[in-house]
Amino acid sequence: MEHPNKIIAAGHICLDITPVFPSDRSYSSLSELLVPGKLFRMAGADVHTGGSVANTGLALKILGNDVRLLGKIGNDAFGALIQSIFAEYGAGGLLVDDSCSTSYSIVLAPPGMDRTFLHDPAANDTFVSSDIPEEAFEDCCLLHFGYPSVMKRMLEEEGRELVSLYTRAKSHGLATSLDLCSIDPASDAARTNWRAFFEHVLPHVDFFLPSFEEICFMLDPDRFRRLEKEGGDMTEALDLEKEAMPLAEQLLELGCAAAVIKCGKSGMLYKTAGAQRLSMVGGRISLDAAAWADRAGIQPCFKAESFCSATGAGDTSIAAFLTAMLAGKAPGECTALAAAEGACCVTAYDALSGLKTLAELEARVGHWDSSS
Repeated sequence: MEHPNKIIAAGHICLDITPVFPSDRSYSSLSELLVPGKLFRMAGADVHTGGSVANTGLALKILGNDVRLLGKIGNDAFGALIQSIFAEYGAGGLLVDDSCSTSYSIVLAPPGMDRTFLHDPAANDTFVSSDIPEEAFEDCCLLHFGYPSVMKRMLEEEGRELVSLYTRAKSHGLATSLDLCSIDPASDAARTNWRAFFEHVLPHVDFFLPSFEEICFMLDPDRFRRLEKEGGDMTEALDLEKEAMPLAEQLLELGCAAAVIKCGKSGMLYKTAGAQRLSMVGGRISLDAAAWADRAGIQPCFKAESFCSATGAGDTSIAAFLTAMLAGKAPGECTALAAAEGACCVTAYDALSGLKTLAELEARVGHWDSSS
């Protein structure tokens, strides 16, 4: 029997180790910290699961969905720790590969600064379409895949394995969604022909939810370099209509049904395709194609009650967007609830502790202060 809200959350998973910086210190740049031979006193460490499967997948579960979490880990200490953390949320079913080690990240998140990641992809680089068994699709309505941009096999040959996975999901009537993550400019992934990748992948993707920095780097590198040269956080005072909306238009032209671009401190925007493309969204969800067709909008950030870390804010906002979409809400309302969940997420060091349910978000959105 189909479950109207059963979701597969697949893709990248890792263990995130986040050193906690003392509250009595402030830093203007990482260069103040990364000094050879110097010791810095820390205030503990936060150890939690990271990656799309953990952040978006567990957030979807917290938001009330029935979720099957499919990420690949090794049979090692980090893998065992991930499984024990998942067990606390009543989640399991991860793919364990004895031949791989478990992925991890060191997350540097000084107060008031965006995050920097030291990352080992490990088992994620071996993930392929066939790792997900055919029976996994049988009672689900949506496949969400996250971070193929740092998963070697899923990125190869212009996303051949990712296309295979989405084609299999579509054959079972599932809707599909996709998220990316930042990549090392010196890595092999940075030399990917991204336009060719998206030309192959996005016709199979219904909801595409990248960040501005990611998609700008991939589709408009000249603009990315111009904004990067200006220094600081390129999303701090971003003109979404001028800088981000043209990217959303390109994504629709490349084939997705709806593009949602996360723009950090400047908010989020959405743009949807016409009714014909939206009618092709998986048949196991009840999407009102006419209500979603040819829509566009900008959603400013909501002001967070406090700030600890931006870790997982984008991932958990995606979870809220997808949950709202499955609940039958319009694209503008989905985006507002996504922005609200992002503002809740940053109040904790990990991705999950600050989250609110969809009902709690709806109660807050009407009177919550937003900042542009």
